[in-house]
Order: sequence, then structure tokens, then C-alpha cells
Amino acid sequence: MTRIIKLFTTIYFLISFFTNAFGSENFFKKGFELYQDKKYEDAKFMFERNIVFNPKDANSYLYLAKIYNHQENQKKEEKNLNTTLLIEPNNEDAILMLMKIGLEKSNYSKVKDLSKKFSDICKNLCEENKKILDSLANIEPKNNES
Repeated sequence: MTRIIKLFTTIYFLISFFTNAFGSENFFKKGFELYQDKKYEDAKFMFERNIVFNPKDANSYLYLAKIYNHQENQKKEEKNLNTTLLIEPNNEDAILMLMKIGLEKSNYSKVKDLSKKFSDICKNLCEENKKILDSLANIEPKNNES
């Protein structure tokens, strides 16, 4: 009798484990599909659900930040970008998005610091960094003339 109980308990835990393990990946995948279809509220729900099962998933935080960017909620966007960088410090997209927020907030020293870090790690978005630095160079002399 105890063997049967142990067997059923083991099977139950294995099924629960695999359901949770594969289910969380499906949440991100479904959220990404919804994001691409511009169904931001539904995508946000799926990314948040994925974070419940996998709190160290930097991509879920990154896409939440992108959704908040579309919704023009800069405070939540920045919070999710900072979380992304805590988990994955070399995330190009997150650094680039924080640089753009820094430009909007006129926090030029932060933009310069992020730009230095970005230059060291950039692989795909290096051209974007140059554009931001060019716009920063155009802005700074105007501030000095005042």
C-alpha cells in the first residue's frame, strides 16, 4: 500500500514539475505573439504571468518596458528596464531604451555613462548609439550658450 502511495506521489510531483516548467515558457511565447499583434494589455498579462513562474526572465521585463513605452508610462518603463539590467547587465535593448529616457529627461551625464557601457557591449545596435551621441552633441552646446 505504501508503495502505491509513493508511486502516485512521485507521478503527481513529476507532472506538476513539467507542467510548470513548460507552462512558463508558453506564457512568454504567447505574450510575445500578442505583443507582435499589438495586443498590449493581453501581452502584458502574459509577461507578468511568466514572471510569476520565472522571476529572473529578463526578456519578460524588457517587453513589459516596451509595452509601457507604447502606453507612455515612463515610470513603469524605466522600472522594468532597470530590472532587466539587474538580471542581464549587458542587454543592448534595455540600455538603449534607458539612454532615450535619459535624453528626454535631460539627464545627459547618465546618457554618457550608459553610452560608454553600450559601446563596450554593442553587437547589433551600435548605429543607434551613434545617433544618440550625435543628438547629445547637438543639445549640449545649446545648454552651454545659455
